[in-house]
Amino acid sequence: MAIASSFGTIRGVLFDIDDTLVDLEYAMTTALRDVSEHLLPGLDQAGWVKFGRIFTHETTHFYDRYLAGELTFNEQRLLRGRAALGHFGVELGEGDESQAWVSEYHQRQTAYVRAFDDVAEVLDALDAAGIPYGAVSNNVHDYQRAKLDGAGLSRIKVLVGTDTVGVPKPDPAIYLEGVRLLGTAAGETLYVGDNRLLDADGATAAGLKGVWLNRTGEVVEEFTGRQVDSLTRLLATATSAVEGTHPAVRIV
Repeated sequence: MAIASSFGTIRGVLFDIDDTLVDLEYAMTTALRDVSEHLLPGLDQAGWVKFGRIFTHETTHFYDRYLAGELTFNEQRLLRGRAALGHFGVELGEGDESQAWVSEYHQRQTAYVRAFDDVAEVLDALDAAGIPYGAVSNNVHDYQRAKLDGAGLSRIKVLVGTDTVGVPKPDPAIYLEGVRLLGTAAGETLYVGDNRLLDADGATAAGLKGVWLNRTGEVVEEFTGRQVDSLTRLLATATSAVEGTHPAVRIV
């Protein structure tokens, strides 16, 4: 099956997971506050926003080292936590204290994971159109499988993780493995994700139709590729094309 859209002919769709299908930032920042309030009594809301930003955005070099095989997943998570706490003058102790913090954070973050409100409707539309879909992520398969299932997205069967092919995005091999599993051609497969460089540019360089999911409306003048501000924009185009009408919203 195929749909005609303002992207051209589409026979398959691949999604990033974190902060594309699943609101990971909410889960992380909420869990971080839960497990760290006793260490940072009296921290105001602006402080908690800064704390969350340090952990989620300003310590990405630790996650990059995890992707490179230099750190385990828990090691990079602990280092990110120490960096965030250290910014506010708190030192997370070695041994049991560190392990307890990591363990509790993991449990709470997992419990807070949820799909964005626009996900189910888009997947419903793709199902109705007979368009296969899946996910390609810069994390390991089993961890992301559990995350999707916990967020109520078990119907996403095709899942490629960094351990599936041994490389992370933006290596072309990881996107192309998703295409292979869908049984589509790269040039007729959308790849949608919240990271402009890894998702839109990386997938496009691999031969897919990369789309930047720019939920925050960030303005990047040098970016001239495809972008949408919500998954609903994909739905509007796909639905109108399936029904044989002119696309209601031109999104590229």
